[in-house]
Amino acid sequence: MDWLTQARWRFGRIGAGACVMLAAWVVLNVALSVILVRIMGEGAANAPLWLMFLISSGPLYLIAMPAGLMLMRAVPELPTRRFGMTPGRFVTLLLMCLPIMYGGNIIGTVLSAVLSGGAAENSVADLAMANDPAMLVFGVILAPIFEEWMFRKQIISRTRRYGEKLSILLSALMFGLFHLNLFQFFYAFGLGLMFGYVYMRTSQLRYSIAMHMIVNFNGSVLAPWVISQVDLEALANADPTDPAAAQALLAQNGAGMMLVTGYGLLLIGLTIAGVVLLIAKRRAFEFYVTPEQLPKGLGGQVAFGNPGMVVYIAVCVVLMALSVYGLF
Repeated sequence: MDWLTQARWRFGRIGAGACVMLAAWVVLNVALSVILVRIMGEGAANAPLWLMFLISSGPLYLIAMPAGLMLMRAVPELPTRRFGMTPGRFVTLLLMCLPIMYGGNIIGTVLSAVLSGGAAENSVADLAMANDPAMLVFGVILAPIFEEWMFRKQIISRTRRYGEKLSILLSALMFGLFHLNLFQFFYAFGLGLMFGYVYMRTSQLRYSIAMHMIVNFNGSVLAPWVISQVDLEALANADPTDPAAAQALLAQNGAGMMLVTGYGLLLIGLTIAGVVLLIAKRRAFEFYVTPEQLPKGLGGQVAFGNPGMVVYIAVCVVLMALSVYGLF
């Protein structure tokens, strides 16, 4: 097998492993959901959040990811030295994540609304607003650990020999698609590029896991908690022509409104700082030539044009499209 054929086969094997992971996850998730409905009947709609996460994430982490890795392991990892990261560098890269996250979220939200005529629902955001401890366990702790282990360590470590930028791009695209909804795709893809770069330069998962945890904590725990400190329904239904009612509402929600305002201003400031850093330090991102670097113009064809990756991308896109219209 010549070098180019071997490279194409290896990327195909990564794609095939991802297909197995995706199929196992979806099938088991659907099967367990059906069992839950048969056991609880109509009460399944009101099942506790921890149980819903267990049905979704349990099969993914315990069965689907290991099953996908069984195929991916045929592609050898490229051993590399491990490097540390200074606190200043970590904070700088973390700040850069903010405009990527919020910008991607806006794109995904707007596009979902346009394609669905405003009917698309962001179920992930609805779950976050529940302010349930299960979100902390599954969304902030377990998800970053398992997702970074799979999409950064397993995929980047096995494809980096063919080009650092190509490997990061592949990992980020597979990561974004794996969320299976348009609301999350763009910011997950953007954050995947940043997390991939962090892992590429350090070869240590702890840094990308820490960033992932902080981002998820802010979006799924901290922000919903801050918003919950204000009675949004009461504010929306308030009568602006009734001074007494307005004064009572302000007295009831004054502290919460101050907290929301302060949090919002802080996020705006940090996001602007992230934009400035992205522009000012765009040339500080370092990439090196790898042992088996694919020629420019050929990398994308080899990495994405194989059967395994084509099927993975196609299935994810179809499921994302179905989710926009509430069919998945």
